Amino acid sequence: MRDTILFDINETVLSLAPLKPKFAAYFGSADFTDTWFSMLLHSSTVAIATGVKSDFATLAKIALQTLASKRHISLSEVQQTDLLSTFASLPVHSDIKPALTWLRDNGYRTIALSNSSSKLISTQIENAGLTGYFDQVISVEETESFKPCVDVYHFAAEKVNRSVEDLRLVATHDWDTHGAMTAGMRAAYINRSGAIYHPLYKKAEIVADNMLQLVQQIVNVDNELKA
Repeated sequence: MRDTILFDINETVLSLAPLKPKFAAYFGSADFTDTWFSMLLHSSTVAIATGVKSDFATLAKIALQTLASKRHISLSEVQQTDLLSTFASLPVHSDIKPALTWLRDNGYRTIALSNSSSKLISTQIENAGLTGYFDQVISVEETESFKPCVDVYHFAAEKVNRSVEDLRLVATHDWDTHGAMTAGMRAAYINRSGAIYHPLYKKAEIVADNMLQLVQQIVNVDNELKA
């Protein structure tokens, strides 16, 4: 039953924009926001590959400290907390609420799936005004791993009581859509950044740069399959 869609949260649903002035203030350029987030994702992938047990918040702080040391910048605990606490209050992209509403009006369950801890993702959803827009919120923390580990997507399938083949992940990260498809899911890619899709990764069958357009494509494809 193809009635359930999973949504990545950070960057896909929530904007990292409020972090940029923080990085500009502490590092001299807002561009270091992307550098820090890439370092965070890199360390979580290393954790997957080598069996390191941690959580996203810890890895985020380590990535910040590593970046600061590379830039020869001394950040106090207060400054680190000031920057990292912003992660809990990221705003929702303007196209998300209409898209989620449209999906649910068309009979779909909408599920949040994040590498963030259960506590953090719950706080993020609440602070972004998305309580009630998702039927279920899933953190990977029970798996002691992170996306794009294949086991995480199977864990999510068990949580929503659907076969992995009946699920679709929506994400703005090509490594995430690739991971989902490697696990057997379908995927839809929203191009938030304008970056090229990694040419060696599995390609999402649905691509758009606006979430409402993307979910409408999903419904059209699903309806064609039913016909």
